[in-house]
Amino acid sequence: MSQAVGTAVVTAQPSAVRTAACQEASAVLGALGSSEAGLTDAEASARLARYGPNAVRGHRARPWRVLGRQVRSPILILLFATAIISAFVGQATEAVIIGVILVVSVGLGFVNEFRAEQAADALHDRLRHTVVVVRGGVRRSVDVTELVPGDLVVLTVGTVVPADLRLVEVTGLECDESIVTGEARAAAKSLSPVAEGAGVGDLGSCALMGTVVHAGGGSGVVVATGGETEFGRIAVGLGAQEPQTEFQRGLGQFSTFLLLVALILTTLIFMAALLLGRPLIESLLFSLAIAVGITPQLLPAVVSTSLAAGSRALARRRVLVKRMVCIEDLGDLDLLVTDKTGTLTTGRIVFDRPVPLDGVAADEVLLLGLLATDADPAAPQTVGLNALDAALWQSDAAATAPVSAYRRLDAVPFDHERRMAGALVAATGSAPIVVVKGAPESVLPLCSEADASARSVLAGLYEAGSRVIAIATRAADELTVLTPADETGLTLRGYLAFVDGVKPDARASLQRLADLGVEVKIATGDGAVVAERVCRELGMATRGTLTGDRIDALDDAGLAEAARAATVFARVSPEQKARIILALRQKGRAVGFLGDGVNDALALHRADIGISVDSAVDVAKDAADVLLLDKDLDVLADGVTEGRRIFANTIKYVLMGTSSNFGNMFSASIASVILPFLPMLPGQILLNNLLYDSSQLAIPTDHVDAEQLKVPSHWDIGAIRRFMLLFGPISSLFDFATFGLMLFAFHAAPAEFRSGWFIESIATQTLIVFAIRTRKVPFLRSRASLPLTVSVLAVVAVGVWLPYSPVSGLLGFTPLPVLFFLALVAMVLLYLVLVEIAKVWYYARLAAPRAPAARSRAYPHRVARRAARFTTRSPRAG
Repeated sequence: MSQAVGTAVVTAQPSAVRTAACQEASAVLGALGSSEAGLTDAEASARLARYGPNAVRGHRARPWRVLGRQVRSPILILLFATAIISAFVGQATEAVIIGVILVVSVGLGFVNEFRAEQAADALHDRLRHTVVVVRGGVRRSVDVTELVPGDLVVLTVGTVVPADLRLVEVTGLECDESIVTGEARAAAKSLSPVAEGAGVGDLGSCALMGTVVHAGGGSGVVVATGGETEFGRIAVGLGAQEPQTEFQRGLGQFSTFLLLVALILTTLIFMAALLLGRPLIESLLFSLAIAVGITPQLLPAVVSTSLAAGSRALARRRVLVKRMVCIEDLGDLDLLVTDKTGTLTTGRIVFDRPVPLDGVAADEVLLLGLLATDADPAAPQTVGLNALDAALWQSDAAATAPVSAYRRLDAVPFDHERRMAGALVAATGSAPIVVVKGAPESVLPLCSEADASARSVLAGLYEAGSRVIAIATRAADELTVLTPADETGLTLRGYLAFVDGVKPDARASLQRLADLGVEVKIATGDGAVVAERVCRELGMATRGTLTGDRIDALDDAGLAEAARAATVFARVSPEQKARIILALRQKGRAVGFLGDGVNDALALHRADIGISVDSAVDVAKDAADVLLLDKDLDVLADGVTEGRRIFANTIKYVLMGTSSNFGNMFSASIASVILPFLPMLPGQILLNNLLYDSSQLAIPTDHVDAEQLKVPSHWDIGAIRRFMLLFGPISSLFDFATFGLMLFAFHAAPAEFRSGWFIESIATQTLIVFAIRTRKVPFLRSRASLPLTVSVLAVVAVGVWLPYSPVSGLLGFTPLPVLFFLALVAMVLLYLVLVEIAKVWYYARLAAPRAPAARSRAYPHRVARRAARFTTRSPRAG
């Protein structure tokens, strides 16, 4: 028997969690040598050594894997095979030259990609996911990879279940198990054992790794970790890959475009050579060399080097990206939707005061608020509590509140749909009461009396910038179990006011994002008055506010228009936040969402770039693409700037490859048909391409003009094609001038002709980077970085030296007269001037920005995305 999950099939053989699901919780605890006080630290350490880390898979940069990817290139394989054939037919020298060039080319790509993978490993080592466990009777946070069988895990709303658990305590617990079962509806949990043979979707007494606590809370004992879990078996079976980003799709489109050009050009050259009666092997080698020459072989290495350097720079600025390719998508950002807590405000929520109503004592309002938190009044612990509950318990007033005089009979934990929490409590010798606390907009409609004075007090608190929780109660003589249906007929007793001041540097951060062309909108669960007041304090110009009720009344088309016009979205639910994000993305905007709460996870998934913080809840961190170690918009601005810098430098290499490469290979193609000999030997073409690419490996270190960082840039294959068709022929024009110079001025023999064109080609092909790298006048208004300058000049020097080197004869070169170099200097200067003129015309006419097309994000495979959470790069996991 088997059960299909997505595209994977999981066998239904008995597993630890299925066996535990059929047993009583106490029996499972006993079998695991654990208890309701959890394991001791010593026992947990011993078990970690025995079972290994709680990881679905381990990963470290492996040299042979990187090398395998390098040699899998179809062009390289074909060239290697052709080199072997050349050796068999007597072209030994050509075969050796091609072989050496291939080895060097693969070596350069390997070194750079392996270093990039090592950088990714170092980045991953800084990402941490924690979970609350009970060890020695005390709650504490531990890394998810340190969980072991027998650990007692505490579950709250938003927790991503870190292992397979047999539940030992539940309070209205519901889990979203769609990651495992495919069922969209949350599954209710209980402590009752299930029947033997139950399917993975029927394990009601267990919580499975990778699922998310949707409502309620509880605790469970770990029965399986890592690959032994139900989720682990699915993830390992899928071998899931991460989805492509916009950046990767752009690279793919560019590569396809170049391959098409190379295929057409190579085929035409090969057919022409055969028709002209050229030798088959020589024609094949030359055609393949043309294909390699037009293709920027080291583009993956350049991109990897750029991203690795960028990831290190961002890490120094306290920005961590889960995948390095997400850096460019971060630079693409032009619209940010953010919550206000911790970004625009300090994020240090502090309990201010109780605000009683109708003669109720202030101490009583505080006491009722404490009784309705998710912490047990008999033994309150703040680890794992939401920010408001934790602030309430950590206040000085809470220390003297008589909470120990009350017993909790039942509770309905807080959830983001109701925006409330309820508790059924009773004092010694007194009848039980229902205590409800939550957002005033949710609690007040449930109260039998909420007069104008109560609403006036609430409005005053909002106007003062307070975050407010409403407290209401009712008698509950007949109740023994509390459900949401019992939270009616309440009496409003008062409010709890919390403060969270505006960040001193938030105004400057907003201005910096505005200078980068990033529009900022606010989405908050707080009321409109509070959000608008924060905007006023920060000097944000607001164009309007949309509330959750108004959003529900709009269809998708209406919401798209209203969302673009509004600046503030107030009292919005998780589903409404996600609708807002999708609406904003319809017109091609690159939308980022910054959030750290349970109610932000859905919006984080829907955004083009999900951004969270290291202190966020588990489900928010899992949904995000980027983590900020400081919840600060200034840190985010650093990330946007770095992303744009990386994209700008990558485009420099792309434009180089599609202009000078195309021009040179086009020139070679025409010359091979006109001349009675090959204008350049296949090995010389490959050597030329290798030297050129080597000089461009320093592009990631280059400076980027400030103007390029102020607006997001996007992949535009049409613009790249227009660039190639303009600058490629300019390069060819000077190639043809060199042909004429060598044939008619110097009456060059084939070896001299090839030497002269090789040097001219290297000089023009590499020196053009100084013009292409900037829209400004090079050298005067924009200077290249020192590494790029040195590498380019060094490659030109090597190209000039080769005809005079000891291996010149082996390479087919011969020395040239001094007059050639004087002519070469003149041609290079004229070439750079003409390129500058064409550049001005191109950016004025052909590169005008176009309206972006509607963006379609490839949503990540849920198993692949969640599996990244349970991956360790420790040597033990291997």
